[in-house]
Amino acid sequence: MSFWAQYAMRLFIASPVVFYDYSSLQSDFSEVVEGKWVDETNLHLTWIFLGEQPCAAPWRERLRQLDPLGCPALLKELGNLGHPPRIFHVKSSEKILYRKAAEIRRTGFELYRFTPHVTLCRIKKITDGRGYKELLQKYREKIIGEVKTEITLYESSLCPDGAIYRKIETVTK
Repeated sequence: MSFWAQYAMRLFIASPVVFYDYSSLQSDFSEVVEGKWVDETNLHLTWIFLGEQPCAAPWRERLRQLDPLGCPALLKELGNLGHPPRIFHVKSSEKILYRKAAEIRRTGFELYRFTPHVTLCRIKKITDGRGYKELLQKYREKIIGEVKTEITLYESSLCPDGAIYRKIETVTK
């Protein structure tokens, strides 16, 4: 193990989200999906995962160059990533998120294939494929929540019970 690896911080930049009824969404989909659901307090839209870093200071400085989102962005499209599906998520097609991603790139962050989404569950197995598709259809046009305007630098500590996130720096209105 290198010297820095012993003291590294696992960092990412994200915006917190608010769900209008996360418990009902979980309840509905838990009937057809087995997996590990993200705790509601940990839900966020990741702008960039920075990985292991020796310190947060340079990232704090870059973050301060950003403005928060101009307004909240709606979350309303459920889907999954992977074949077979491994990540159950909600996404957003709001233009404000893509404009903000371009601004983040201009400040020197390297965003790779930015796709605005919020991970809801790490899927172990879809137990009822037909039921899963029917629920996706049921939620198709439903507004599920919103991305808050703040943009935050987080430290992530991995623990046996799940990740613990600590806010380091936030830009807000």
